[in-house]
Amino acid sequence: MPNNKRKNQGNKNKEVTMTPSNEKDTPIQDYEDDDIEEMQETDLKKLIRTLRSSQKQILELHKALMDKIENLSRENEILRRNQNETKQLVQQETVIVTEVKNSIDQMKNTIESLTNRMGEAEERISDLEDREQERIQSDQRKEEEIRNLKHIVGNLQDTIKKPNIWVLEVPEGMEREKGLEGLFSEILAENFPGLEKDREILVQEAHRTPNKHDQKRSSPGHVVIKLSTVKHKEKILKCAREKRQITLRGSPIRLTADFSSETLQARREWRDIAQVLREKNCQPRILYPAKLSFVNEGAIKTFHNKQKLKEFVATRPALQQMLKDVLHTETQKHGHQYERR
Repeated sequence: MPNNKRKNQGNKNKEVTMTPSNEKDTPIQDYEDDDIEEMQETDLKKLIRTLRSSQKQILELHKALMDKIENLSRENEILRRNQNETKQLVQQETVIVTEVKNSIDQMKNTIESLTNRMGEAEERISDLEDREQERIQSDQRKEEEIRNLKHIVGNLQDTIKKPNIWVLEVPEGMEREKGLEGLFSEILAENFPGLEKDREILVQEAHRTPNKHDQKRSSPGHVVIKLSTVKHKEKILKCAREKRQITLRGSPIRLTADFSSETLQARREWRDIAQVLREKNCQPRILYPAKLSFVNEGAIKTFHNKQKLKEFVATRPALQQMLKDVLHTETQKHGHQYERR
């Protein structure tokens, strides 16, 4: 029996010595309590080291596993948060998109409303423009009618006044002895002895005209003499132009034709031009009712209005140079009148 016991013990020792030296790679064997008791001290230490190494590996694996779980939990939390944030962002974007759509719809409605109002405003403006154009055309027609009526009235007045002669600068009271008709006969006798004896020259009417600016002013007034015929009037005025200096009891007076206010204004507008032409010895005359006549290059030229005169002057450099200042002044004057209107 002792020999068998030693054999068994020897076999067990052989099993222990056959354990590989690498402790990390040595698989953990299952030992019975009796086996552990029979193991030598060296084998026990090896076993303890193997167990401790395995325990360390297990702890490291557990730690690594826990770290992995913790990382996964953290990533999962981050993912969950990101999902929540994404969900909130989506919800916010949905709200914003809805608000934008509502704003766009409101803007469309506002634009449509404004477009309708603009259309109505344009229609009203168009109607007002049409009315304004009609009013302007009506005013223009009225102005044209007024001008035509003034022209007709002026022509009627000129026709009525055609036989009349104005005696200007006659002092008040000189007609007391002989009356105005006798005073006119005295003018003819003093200045035109031959005409005074002409029995055909008859005075139909004579009267004084009041001072239009100041009736209380004691300046010399004007006398209107109405003759029986226009021919006698023209004859007297022709003699007056030839004599130039007309007097009454030694005092200078003037004889001129009687015109309507419209014709008189038209004749006055030629005054500055006629003065320049007179200084250049062009023999200007203002013909009835308001025409300018003068001599240019040996020929008599007659103009009814200033536009015709300007067109003619543009073709005559010498005449253009002569009248450039007065015509320029006239143009400026008409421009200021137009601005005031």
